[in-house]
Amino acid sequence: MSKSIPNKVYLSEDELPRQYYNIMADMPNKPQPYLHPMTKKPAGPADLEPLFAKALIEQEMSAERYIDIPKEVRDIYAKFRPSPLVRAYGLEKALDTPAKIYYKYEGNNPSGSHKLNSAVPQAFYNKIEGIKRLSTETGAGQWGSALSIACALFGMECTVYMVRVSYDQKPYRKTLMQTYGANVVASPSNLTNAGRAILAKDPNSLGSLGIAISEAVEDAAMRDDTHYALGSVLNHVILHQSIIGLEAKKQFEKIDEYPDIIVGCNGGGSNFSGCAFPFMHETLTKGTKTEYVAVEPAACPKLTKGKFMYDYGDTAKMAPITMMYTLGHDFVPAGIHAGGLRYHGDSALLSQLYHDGFVKAAAVQQTDVFKAAVQFARSEIILPAPESSHAIAYVIQKALECKETGEAKTIFFNLSGHGNFDLAAYEEFLAGKLEDFEYTDEMLEQGLSTVPAIG
Repeated sequence: MSKSIPNKVYLSEDELPRQYYNIMADMPNKPQPYLHPMTKKPAGPADLEPLFAKALIEQEMSAERYIDIPKEVRDIYAKFRPSPLVRAYGLEKALDTPAKIYYKYEGNNPSGSHKLNSAVPQAFYNKIEGIKRLSTETGAGQWGSALSIACALFGMECTVYMVRVSYDQKPYRKTLMQTYGANVVASPSNLTNAGRAILAKDPNSLGSLGIAISEAVEDAAMRDDTHYALGSVLNHVILHQSIIGLEAKKQFEKIDEYPDIIVGCNGGGSNFSGCAFPFMHETLTKGTKTEYVAVEPAACPKLTKGKFMYDYGDTAKMAPITMMYTLGHDFVPAGIHAGGLRYHGDSALLSQLYHDGFVKAAAVQQTDVFKAAVQFARSEIILPAPESSHAIAYVIQKALECKETGEAKTIFFNLSGHGNFDLAAYEEFLAGKLEDFEYTDEMLEQGLSTVPAIG
């Protein structure tokens, strides 16, 4: 080894970033505007005010490169950030690869994932605006856990609509949310018009993030004291998550390294974008040649098989219409254990950058994901979340390619959370009971058949 590189690279509390990075400022092609779901005309700030705090709407629309992090938010971040940058020496040895593998570990907080990075500022901005209650959806439960914690910190109520298949698969996620005071509802539910309509068609519906979003949006719209909070997809969420990549850049500087490849799992885009976008600033402004890869489930392949078009962000057509890669807002993915990645669409920012060729995408099957997760756990100790393990599966693939070519590439990925609440999924895998699901052209044709016709 040419130089000694520590197993972990830390930052001090004083080095915690004081501003978020907004990639909108550097994009050669900005995303198309959101459209109002009823009028199909461009949606302005006033259209979003029934759902979001004004400060969050400003962030959503902003093209400023850097946006200050409030002191109150930084003080809470300091309880669990900065997170470590870890050299995966154990995994490198197991793979016998010349590649250098690094990961940013986001599971060292009570929610167990990166989601708390956005839950804290969202709760803060709503609190100072006088909002007393937040409604939200959650897939695997990481976002619901994070928002439950953030609401408890600011003395707010929280209602979480949890996708039914994950509600059943991950009961202890529900318990964690309830411990922090949240009301957790299996979605689709009988509490909303959107949920009742889905159950009337399919009483045994597994649910989806699109359905749960519809229920949470309807909940917020019905009460003056309630706003809606989203854990991924939107620009302001990705803005908050940029703290991951901003920290990582400082950490790589400390060891005089820089990634050749940056990898993240992709559901709605928050953890991949939060990790990758601060590095992409260098690509967009200075032409650095880093490769960026978003990895998604083969059962829900919006980037690798979906279409770039306007579509509703939710099943009931209540959320804004977004120009994005989509499989169709009515699509209900198979009940894979990576519940946080079961979303039909994607971030407008990430979709545009993928469309413009700055980001690559890959899709992996569920059994390959868990094979990679077990190998990672046995070599790096941490039990990774199924979502994060999509990135791990791709990283292993690239590291083995380096073994074949002899290239010592530096690979960096975001380990967005731990899998301590996913033991039922690991149990199924170890017993040989996990299934792979094929996404077909017929499914895409059916999914896109209800996408709005917008010229």
